[in-house]
Amino acid sequence: MEYFDACSKRRTYYNIGNESPVADARIEESVKNAVKNTPSAFNSQTSRVVLLFGAEHEKLWNMTKEILRARVPADKFAATEAKINSFAAGHGTILYYEDQDIVKGLQEKFPSYAENFPYWSLESSGMLQFVIWSGLEAEGLGCSLQHYNPLIDSKAAEAFGIPSNWKLWAEMPFGKPAAAPGEKEFADLEERVKIF
Repeated sequence: MEYFDACSKRRTYYNIGNESPVADARIEESVKNAVKNTPSAFNSQTSRVVLLFGAEHEKLWNMTKEILRARVPADKFAATEAKINSFAAGHGTILYYEDQDIVKGLQEKFPSYAENFPYWSLESSGMLQFVIWSGLEAEGLGCSLQHYNPLIDSKAAEAFGIPSNWKLWAEMPFGKPAAAPGEKEFADLEERVKIF
């Protein structure tokens, strides 16, 4: 797939299966390549990822479900459970983190830009998420981007040995698409892009 073709075909898939059209080693290679090559301010390389397959992937979503069960009213939990189960039905999950020690170190080293480093770190994380998402789409996988942080932060850190200086920003379940994504509407580009 050409680059922009992959970007334009990247969609949110909520219905995914546990199969994969490519080997796990290929997914791992794609993720590592994205982490290595996605740009970051001051070449800070703050982004961190955790790639979960099989039982570890299921452990994350079962843990998330139990955390939410304690928070969501029982009469409304069925919809929440169905949503979490749809993520657990996938082939794997990517957890997106940012290393806060690097961010703080840059703030101390460059005080004139101190307030910007957390934002620049998030910009890098967003770029990485998009690169990986588009790359997995090009491999025939469907993904969605979820945000159960900070509710799951401490349990995920404990379950997967995450360093305390890594801050969780997003979760991306992926798998073979089991249903087509919904229609996507686009705002008028004349309102979003100005050319002089």
